[in-house]
Amino acid sequence: MNKDEMAGTRADSAMITLRGDNRANRAFTGVATFLRSDYCADIDRMTAEMAVFGVPLDEASPFLPGARMAPRSVREHSMRFSPGGFYDIARDKHYLPTEILTGRIVDAGDVDILPTNLPQTLENIAAMTRSLRRRGVIPVAIGGDHSVSYPLIRGFEEPVHVIQFDAHLDFAPAAQGMRYTNGQPFRHIAALPHVKSLTQAGIRSLRVRSAEAQDARGAGSRVVPVGEFRALGPQGVAALLPAGEKCYVSIDIDALDMSLVPGCVSAEPDGLRYDQLRDTLCALAARMDIIGFDLVEVNPLLDVGTGITSYLAAHVMVEFIGHIFAERAARRTCDVVT
Repeated sequence: MNKDEMAGTRADSAMITLRGDNRANRAFTGVATFLRSDYCADIDRMTAEMAVFGVPLDEASPFLPGARMAPRSVREHSMRFSPGGFYDIARDKHYLPTEILTGRIVDAGDVDILPTNLPQTLENIAAMTRSLRRRGVIPVAIGGDHSVSYPLIRGFEEPVHVIQFDAHLDFAPAAQGMRYTNGQPFRHIAALPHVKSLTQAGIRSLRVRSAEAQDARGAGSRVVPVGEFRALGPQGVAALLPAGEKCYVSIDIDALDMSLVPGCVSAEPDGLRYDQLRDTLCALAARMDIIGFDLVEVNPLLDVGTGITSYLAAHVMVEFIGHIFAERAARRTCDVVT
């Protein structure tokens, strides 16, 4: 038996022991919670360290709808992974061996979306992160279009550095009464008093206007075009943020090259490879105190039949979550030793 098979066997044994059954639990069976984690909608009684939840909103997408279906689709594809974690053959390490099985990560359901009542929907989104952070829980949101990042970050009540992975700046000015589209969230985020810095990485779209870039830089944003991103590499991008401080990460799936994400309405050419995004997220998990993240702009209605964009989104989330918990464990060990 090879190491991968041994890791899978250990995970399966742990799942049977902790869950008290011997079900096969194939990907197409069961209730679709993220990674088959426990469902816990009562935040006041939540004891988890991390809560994954959906923000099924696409009213702020001015082109094609469908991103509202992403939370359900990404959850379904997450069930292809074991709740006993995953084995990284390159690192020879098993990640998330018990975090799901022991309730340290839960699925908190979806934010209540009120169609056509955008102000109250935005407040509902902010209230979700506010409630979770007041209990010390790390919020992980599945969008939805990218407009959801503004209320998510607005719900924080502590100083935080924000890094955005995206093909676009999303720093457009308000125009013709439109203030909260998916082209504007980081203009609002940059103005929040508790956001200590904003880094916008992987930017490359030819539809970004020069005035938008000037406004972003003028507001203090560190804009990292895709060429500079590649030159810096994962460690170099992570090093743009001050080590050890609290960090929120916003991942637009269109940060990846359009060949990888057919189920994304805003996909662009010349994007990141999966390993470039993953390794940068891993570097951030090692350098920063990650206190929340979102993944947005997956559109299942545009995806191919196998749902590879939703699967890729789940894959990004699972790996990032695995490294967040591994780094938190390493820090706790260091604290005990010292």
